[in-house]
Amino acid sequence: MADVHSKETRNYNMTQIRGKDTKIEILIRKYLFSRGLRYRKNDNRYPGKPDMVFPKYKTIVFANSCFWHGHEGCSGFVMPRTNIEYWQPKIEGNKRRDAEHIAELQANGWRVITVWECECGDRLRKVVRDERLAKLYDEIVAVISVMRSYRHPRKTPVQLNST
Repeated sequence: MADVHSKETRNYNMTQIRGKDTKIEILIRKYLFSRGLRYRKNDNRYPGKPDMVFPKYKTIVFANSCFWHGHEGCSGFVMPRTNIEYWQPKIEGNKRRDAEHIAELQANGWRVITVWECECGDRLRKVVRDERLAKLYDEIVAVISVMRSYRHPRKTPVQLNST
């Protein structure tokens, strides 16, 4: 099947695809910032240059596009039928590299959360998107509440027998 765009149009379209500050990243960052979380963005000190790093929570968030990262079972990911010799190794390589980065981060003690575009994208109803963002917030801050409970265990009052 031939490309429906001219070479110039296709080239222009491809140059408009961003590597950072995508719509999904901005949406997630705005939500988490509004909930009081502070983070570093696109920090190149970590493998994979994570989209958001939460040092206080020892958590890293990747906001992945379903197409570029090959989200299996998602309607947002369909392997292109043209130029398959290029696209298949490209997307498989992205998936392999993502897995390597996640493994390295986890080996260094980081919790890694991947948010897919289909979970928070424009195509979803606001209610569903807000539920996913709230779940993400809870996943991030859950660690700190567990850590606090270990540091400061609640003391239960000792009951004395009055016999």
